Amino acid sequence: MLSLLLLSTVSIALVWLSRRIWYERFRRYRRFPQLPTSLLWGHLKIYHEIVQRGFLDCDHDHIFAQIHEALGRPPVVLLDYRPICRPVLVIASHAVAEQISRPSRQFRFSVPKLGLGFLEPVIGHTSILAAEGEAWKALRRTFSPWFAGPHLQALVPTIVEQTRGFVAQLDALADSGEAAPLVTLTTNLMYDIIGAALLDEDLHAQHRDPRHQSQLVRAFNHLVHAYWDDKIHLPWFFNPVNALRRRRRGARVQRLLQSIVRRKHAELQQQHETKAPFPQPQPPSITALALQPPTEDGDSSSSSTLTPALLNQACDQLRTFLLGGHDSPSATVAWALYELSRTPRAQSALQAELDALFGAGTRADAGAVQAALARAATGPDLLRRMVYLDAVLKETLRLQPPASTARCAPRGSGLVVRLPCDHPQPRPESPEHEHEHDPGLCLDDLILYNCNAIIHRDPAVFGPDAHVFRPERWLGPATIPPSAWRPYERGPRACIGQEFARIAMRVILAVVVRRYAFTKVGVGAVVRDAATGRPVMRPDGQFEVEAMVYTTRQITARPVDGLMMTVSRRGGEPEL
Repeated sequence: MLSLLLLSTVSIALVWLSRRIWYERFRRYRRFPQLPTSLLWGHLKIYHEIVQRGFLDCDHDHIFAQIHEALGRPPVVLLDYRPICRPVLVIASHAVAEQISRPSRQFRFSVPKLGLGFLEPVIGHTSILAAEGEAWKALRRTFSPWFAGPHLQALVPTIVEQTRGFVAQLDALADSGEAAPLVTLTTNLMYDIIGAALLDEDLHAQHRDPRHQSQLVRAFNHLVHAYWDDKIHLPWFFNPVNALRRRRRGARVQRLLQSIVRRKHAELQQQHETKAPFPQPQPPSITALALQPPTEDGDSSSSSTLTPALLNQACDQLRTFLLGGHDSPSATVAWALYELSRTPRAQSALQAELDALFGAGTRADAGAVQAALARAATGPDLLRRMVYLDAVLKETLRLQPPASTARCAPRGSGLVVRLPCDHPQPRPESPEHEHEHDPGLCLDDLILYNCNAIIHRDPAVFGPDAHVFRPERWLGPATIPPSAWRPYERGPRACIGQEFARIAMRVILAVVVRRYAFTKVGVGAVVRDAATGRPVMRPDGQFEVEAMVYTTRQITARPVDGLMMTVSRRGGEPEL
């Protein structure tokens, strides 16, 4: 009797479980565009098959783009990754992405971000990047003065000074004729800019001998290297050894930053004891701001006691700014130089603009350009007159967005979005509701991924040449919806450091773009005519390349080979 009862219980449980799984796989999300699904594996199996047909180390955005294209370019695509993680809704429409990122009655600061536990060894657990609600608001208010326009403009001489080391490295490469990964050079440049501008530290990242780099730079690079694979978003138990490696390396970065913070705190305390505290003419450094815990009325006051909690929170913010400040701008500058090297019309247009601003006689004189940029901090706003250069950066960020954002509406929140009217609306849940007004899609408990790599290449917005590098699309009357360009995302949670990054990138390109010619080697090299040896020009005005440079996932999207380039001095007219 007991055996029969047990057997009946198990049978009922199995029937209930199988029906539940069937419902979750085939009915719950049936209104969402998606690939054919499997009862046992969802979309994991078919996703793996698609990955195997391409580059195994490519960024997952490339896979999402292939799936999106195969499904007829719907505004959203569902990928069921259970049991690995919750289903992911890839958002391919800027109109839907805007509904996710803007504030609403439900979510005061936009839909909450997905937990960044996998990045905790890099950014800590109190980072402004992962904080939510009032905690995020307090941190944002603390650091906003540093990122204000007048203060950033005053940093231009500091940024210019650090480009001198970059010019020296490019000169050395031009003399040797050797190829080097351009992303490595721009990364070291950004480390030095961040060290000088944000941390009040000389990190020596551009030193010719890597052994003379700051311990912080070497430790941080060592930590980031532990994320250089295509599985960084998998739960830790899929690779526990690497998870332990990340934590160990993260702990070393934390110790080095703690020593910097303690030293800075001691300097501030001595300053307060010897003379009246601020006001100062400019906001203090990021390190000093991180040591000023916000009060209830929104003001910040210096803390006389460096508590363990304040120390850890300050270090978490410094780690976050160190990651964001060096990573995305370095890749964008390298991508811009690569795109210019294979797009002669854009290169010539940018050179003409810089000639008009600095004088044609300064083409081979980086020092003259650096001096003019340094003076711009106290004179006319030179950077804002670089209209075409800004268009080059916008187009580079459109084609090669460094990152996207993932969010998640809590279960039961009732988050609903409506699809653009030019797309077919999803079918009603049941035939009896067929004639009712479409209620929209409920996105509760889904991972919401605003995929900028798809949004930025939408032919409906950017035209049939959406895949082509064409800075001119950003000039003249505005025809592109603001929400269709979102490399720093949008809404309240938009990147706090985006204007700092854009100023730094403008300065770097203004200094080097006329002085040097860059030539890609290896993946992405230009195709040359067998008879003449000259580059083969495509109808869209770009040189033909042997193979497209794809991106890999290394916390953010990075070019697969670091953009291996040779460098030569240009001097006069560019060689095409």
